[in-house]
Amino acid sequence: MKHLISALCLLAASALSLSAQQTQKPVLHGRNWMAITGKPLAATAGAMIFQQGGNAIDASCAMLAATCTMWDTLSWGGETQVLIYNPKTKKVIAINAMGVAPTGATVSFFKNKGYNFPPEYGPLAATTPGTPGGLIYMLVNYGTMSLEQVLKPAMEMAAGYPIEAQAANTIERGKNQIKQWPYSKKVLLTHPGEKREAPEAGEIFVQKDLLATLEKMVEAERKALKQGKNRKQALMAAYDRFYTGDIAKEFVRGCQEQGGLITLEDLAKWKPIEEEPLTVNYKGIDVYKLQQWTQGPSMLQALNILENFDLKAMGYNSPKYIHTVYQAMNLAFADRDFYYGDPYSGTKGPIKGLLSKDYAKQRAGLIGYEKNDADIGPGDPYPFEGRKNPYLDLLKKRGYSMDTTKRNFAPKHDLGMINTSPAELYQERLWLGTTSIEAADKEGWVVSVTPSGGWLPACIAGNTGIGMSQRMQSFVLDSALNPFNVLAPGKRPRVTLSPSLALKDGKPYIASAVQGGDTQDQNLLQFFLNMAEFGMNVQQASEAPNFNTNQLWLSLGGTKTEDRRPKPGQILLNSNTTEASREQLKKMGYILSFGDRTSGPINAVYFDWKHGSLWGGSSNHGEDYGIGW
Repeated sequence: MKHLISALCLLAASALSLSAQQTQKPVLHGRNWMAITGKPLAATAGAMIFQQGGNAIDASCAMLAATCTMWDTLSWGGETQVLIYNPKTKKVIAINAMGVAPTGATVSFFKNKGYNFPPEYGPLAATTPGTPGGLIYMLVNYGTMSLEQVLKPAMEMAAGYPIEAQAANTIERGKNQIKQWPYSKKVLLTHPGEKREAPEAGEIFVQKDLLATLEKMVEAERKALKQGKNRKQALMAAYDRFYTGDIAKEFVRGCQEQGGLITLEDLAKWKPIEEEPLTVNYKGIDVYKLQQWTQGPSMLQALNILENFDLKAMGYNSPKYIHTVYQAMNLAFADRDFYYGDPYSGTKGPIKGLLSKDYAKQRAGLIGYEKNDADIGPGDPYPFEGRKNPYLDLLKKRGYSMDTTKRNFAPKHDLGMINTSPAELYQERLWLGTTSIEAADKEGWVVSVTPSGGWLPACIAGNTGIGMSQRMQSFVLDSALNPFNVLAPGKRPRVTLSPSLALKDGKPYIASAVQGGDTQDQNLLQFFLNMAEFGMNVQQASEAPNFNTNQLWLSLGGTKTEDRRPKPGQILLNSNTTEASREQLKKMGYILSFGDRTSGPINAVYFDWKHGSLWGGSSNHGEDYGIGW
């Protein structure tokens, strides 16, 4: 009894210390609105729109436009994924603005070029642009402002803004690739022939071609309004000019000139989709993610699995907790790697079975406490939705047991990029790629966005100033890897991009998103548990040390199968992990690597219904920033 009391006292003290922990950045407090995104200037763009009377959708569109213009780390030719809470209907809706594979993008086309996966960079990596269409769709259906109003900050930036060191240095690192593409070279290398050819930090970076493209869209809107068209029709005039007008023609010309496959018909046929999000309930909290064309359901699966364990009793980031969450993530990712894909193209995956509580209980039963399971593979969710699995033979052919003799923490394709260690390269992957946008307002609108694509070094399409997406690399060319995500024209790749929304008692609880490829739902899962299980506030939870698994098939980078293979037992831990925990994890078969910051960077909004206020959190990991009022 004495030992039990001591243990309970220790647990209570631990919980108290978590709720009282100091953060490097302050919590953001607001009564009227909250705007958070990947760069300070872009957060300012959102704040400007709020101050002019816009709602959370208007502000999100302004932040999206600003981050694209800043290459943080995406461009206008990329893709946008959105979750919105509509206070009028009290429902969460999802917007799918992911581009599709173009005409001619077939398995045989890439295999004949010697690829096991589509390329990582360049015109052949490009899906059709989704962000402009997604932004306009948001404005048409849920915003209040004109395109001209929400694009004004981005247009001012395109006319010239002081570029920050992160983007400037990324351009310099990638300049050899940029020089392959004449339009990218013209825009991005502002000092050709000099030792440093990229802009310097603080230099006024001008993008005349992009400014002209944005002006054309606004001009189309203005012209329609002068002709007596209504707001929606005017916005759609701007949409049409991008996807079927002179912008489309120049985009396609510039893409094809450099060897790309996108056609005018591809642009004209593409449309954003509003869809029902997927949801599970975790201990009374409804968590929402996009459908299985993203990796978002993997977080829902992991929550279902973890609901079978008393995580709080294990203690925050104790070896037992780390091991249990790591195993749950691996089980969910094994299913992601085989069963997720575009539900609008061909056979729809067994998502009902995958999100079944009974299936999760079966998967949870596979978790043992002695060691890491290096042989975790996909399960069979079909019986849990009353169907027979048609892919059992493929699962056997796939041979998902992993080669444990190769332990490079970073995938091979990263090893030559910059002169640094594999662990540091992994950290680089967390810092770069994608951004996130969180916004909320006093009317009750909530927006969570994870836009991406067209990151540096990007191939710019002709004289549009628009960097093309590189998302085609997330397709597979072999059905044995994933029969639902095999490349085909008109199909969306299964992406890593994964905003989150959670409701409690039918009201918004947390909106969150993070950059970082395959780590996104790992970090968002732990952020959610930090708040729901361990009582952290939104800033504490966003800064708190996370851990990441690389025991999954990589979704990005490398054109050979060996580049993408899982690394069983490899785990990224925070540098402050105790020696005792390190030793225990090693004994369980883990291969340890460390980072000083392992939180994301996560951006989030918490809804304080007791006091009628908004709390904003923005991780101390990168340059993400928020403003509230």
